[in-house]
Amino acid sequence: MKKIYVVVFLIFLTFANLSSQVIYNAYANVSAITGTLITVNNVNQVNHTFNINDKVVIMQMQDNVIGANTTTNSATFGDISNIQNAGRYEIATITAVNLSAGTPTSIAVANALTNTYNLNANASVQLISFRRLSGTAFTTTASITGLRWNGTIGGVIAIETGTSLTLAHRIFADSLGFTGGLKNTNGYNSCEATTYATAIALRYAGKGQGIYKNTNTAFGGGRGKILTGGGGGNDVNAGGGGGGNYTSGGNGGSGWVAAGTGCNPGVGGLGGIALTGSISAARIFMGGGGGGGHENDGAGTKGANGGGIILVKTGTLVTTGSCGGISITTNGATPTNAANDGAGGGGAGGSVILQINSYSISSTCLLTISANGGAGGSSNAGSTGAHGGGGGGGQGVVIYSSAQPTANVVTTATSGTGGVSCSTCTGTLNGIPGTGPNNSGIITASSGPLPIELLYFNATDNTESIMLNWSTATEINTDHFLVERSTNALEWQTIGKLNATGNSNTVRNYQLSDEKPLSGLSYYRLKTIDLDLSYQYSNIIAMERKNNDPFFIFPNPSTGNFSIQMAHQNNVALHVKIYDAIGKLIFDEEIKSEQKDLQYQFTGSLEAGVYSLKIDGDGNSFNSKIVIVK
Repeated sequence: MKKIYVVVFLIFLTFANLSSQVIYNAYANVSAITGTLITVNNVNQVNHTFNINDKVVIMQMQDNVIGANTTTNSATFGDISNIQNAGRYEIATITAVNLSAGTPTSIAVANALTNTYNLNANASVQLISFRRLSGTAFTTTASITGLRWNGTIGGVIAIETGTSLTLAHRIFADSLGFTGGLKNTNGYNSCEATTYATAIALRYAGKGQGIYKNTNTAFGGGRGKILTGGGGGNDVNAGGGGGGNYTSGGNGGSGWVAAGTGCNPGVGGLGGIALTGSISAARIFMGGGGGGGHENDGAGTKGANGGGIILVKTGTLVTTGSCGGISITTNGATPTNAANDGAGGGGAGGSVILQINSYSISSTCLLTISANGGAGGSSNAGSTGAHGGGGGGGQGVVIYSSAQPTANVVTTATSGTGGVSCSTCTGTLNGIPGTGPNNSGIITASSGPLPIELLYFNATDNTESIMLNWSTATEINTDHFLVERSTNALEWQTIGKLNATGNSNTVRNYQLSDEKPLSGLSYYRLKTIDLDLSYQYSNIIAMERKNNDPFFIFPNPSTGNFSIQMAHQNNVALHVKIYDAIGKLIFDEEIKSEQKDLQYQFTGSLEAGVYSLKIDGDGNSFNSKIVIVK
């Protein structure tokens, strides 16, 4: 009996391990961008927080891309006018987090953003914490997923590690993307509805979400697609269209007539559009939602959600040992089958970006990577009821920064099949598959905004020169480095260039000397430029050199404790003031130098940031910048 208990307990532990999952990211909606300050709301920090020195992803989820394509009774409704900035994203480093009642209201980043991001009623931009799981190697302890898109935030998984990421679990963004369209108000009128855009009503089911943020209820229903969102089924019992992404979704099946031939003209929802020409490693999208199926007997089904976005950066991706198969997936969902009404369209596959140098995948622990479209829902398959099946979702995209791995790795980006109607009905009642050819959404050797792994960047005063040192854990298509110097951290000049290794997953060390350093306080930063001319900046470091000034601050930068060194042995009173970045006085005291070491030790609790220091006394006045890092 004891052995039985042990077996049951082990089975329970195995099931718990397979079913456990974790979200590693924080999310926030962006409401304004002013220089390097990003104003946020709708913040979700349940699983992670936005912290100083951490990285974030800034991503344009939706934009006003529809333009004038809003003629409600035309098949051109919902076509794209201009892609604008939809899908663009980049990585930035947090330098400050401003809180209200413990929740961020604005987040400052180190440098001005490279991309332009549109903020208007038909656009949405969000911040996602780019979670660093480890500076070296990391092994998963649970399956990794993300927050489901709620119309404002979510839908994205973004993680990085240093040298390697070992997968003992799956990473999945299935169904995390744009949401499917709703069913119509239950009922019907006649087999004549051909309207492409109208409010969701008795004759018109809802459209799926896509890359245009729809705020007009008059556009919410009807058979027309709305960019990558599939159109809704129209009266009577037509299927919803599939969502689109890399390829377009399929149309929904035509509605019911007694002869089982379907409404004529067809009233099935149109599939969401393809974004093939816009997608790259620097511009990606969630999968569009499928359109809802039309119902009059309360048995139709809503459209299915599209897949989300997965961003993974590491040196080597690893699987080991024996397992039942490991996967990285962002598949579109398949809606529930309808009983006696129209079925919803399938969601499109999402997007996977893998900025990874190499793969070490065990033959006993295979890896599957997929961005497949969901199948359209079926209606009364095998019966005699003539009701429209949903269109299949379009395929998503998988983008490799290196060559596509094939040893023990299977990659797919397939379009969803169309839902079917009864076995004896005409084929026009079946949903149409998403467009192909299958696996066209697999892109290789394409590098995007995900940064190289910079381990450190620092400076050392060698009396006659300043030595700049940095080290990388990984490099992907990196061309060269520029060292830049500034006197005010605003205006920069290049003082040196070094070629990069290019591609590497081992630690690389670099060194460059500033042979003509400036007196007083100088700032340095590192600019990394890739082969495609994209670039990123390191953190900014400050270096203050001794000169004839009566005082010297060290260390600078510091973690909050620093010393004020006196140039002369004077036992005099000094007036010390410290101001924050907006000029607010936060420290104001008189201090006295100690003759034994000619220095004053400051041990205040300053937050991370750049401060102004002013010292008056002994006939001298001294001004300096203090940099605090945590």
